[in-house]
Amino acid sequence: MKKIYSGKVRDVYELSDGNTLLMVASDRVSAFDVIMNETVMNKGVILNALSSFFMDQTRSIVPNHLVSSKPSKRQVGDDFSEEMIGRSSIVRRCEMVQVEAIVRGYLAGSAYKEYQRAGTIHDMAAPANLRLAEKLPTPIFTPSVKNNVGHDENVSIERASDLYGKVLVKEIERLSLALFALGSEIAREAGLILADTKFEFGLIEGELALADEVFTPDSSRYWDGATHRAGVEPVQFDKQPLRDYLEGSGWDKVPPPPQIPVEVLVSLSDRYKSAYSRITGSTIERWIEECGDAYIS
Repeated sequence: MKKIYSGKVRDVYELSDGNTLLMVASDRVSAFDVIMNETVMNKGVILNALSSFFMDQTRSIVPNHLVSSKPSKRQVGDDFSEEMIGRSSIVRRCEMVQVEAIVRGYLAGSAYKEYQRAGTIHDMAAPANLRLAEKLPTPIFTPSVKNNVGHDENVSIERASDLYGKVLVKEIERLSLALFALGSEIAREAGLILADTKFEFGLIEGELALADEVFTPDSSRYWDGATHRAGVEPVQFDKQPLRDYLEGSGWDKVPPPPQIPVEVLVSLSDRYKSAYSRITGSTIERWIEECGDAYIS
């Protein structure tokens, strides 16, 4: 297989038909757009499994690029190794739209920092006296784009429309809010809160399609619904513990990153695994077993 892309987490290979790709989720972990030196056990498997679950759940809202999340060696070829089992998906090639579609339902992360500083959220007016982890009156669409050094840059909807077209951005906003509503309901049934998330879209034969990952702990903030209180740091099922450690380490967010303690890495693995089990009602061990059966089929 020809490797055509290596990102912060995923490696992408071109398959022989020219129209499909093999996307392999690694155990790499990043924060603030920097890849850490350490890895998180089974992280890539969990990302692949959870994305597969949500790709199926969201097909009624928007098509997606997924062909198979449990590929066989016969489908891929001899380069498909056992190390890729569970963490690989065959996807349709698409032209990615360079708008990262972020939807926020609660006040957290960079939005909370901006609100503390300026009283705004993504440069938009916001209600007064909001607290950390407080639910917003309504979910809001806050896009970002890639700038010339590869980092995500928050932009207004108007600026995104200027760059990529008003009709396209408006449709991405509509789809993103509909997806967020569905994801929030699924999370609620699992006893979790979906605080915010990001989507990526591509064009397949001119039609918008959901791509990359969907509602994973890498792309979303999940909180424990039973213990959530506005104004209190929530119990989280995403990579916030890594961000918190890095924020407190004195690191300037410029490579190279500091060494990450083992307990932080183990905590991330446990949180990702718990989120998968609670949302899907299954176990990641079962997923690996099913993918292994498909591999040899």
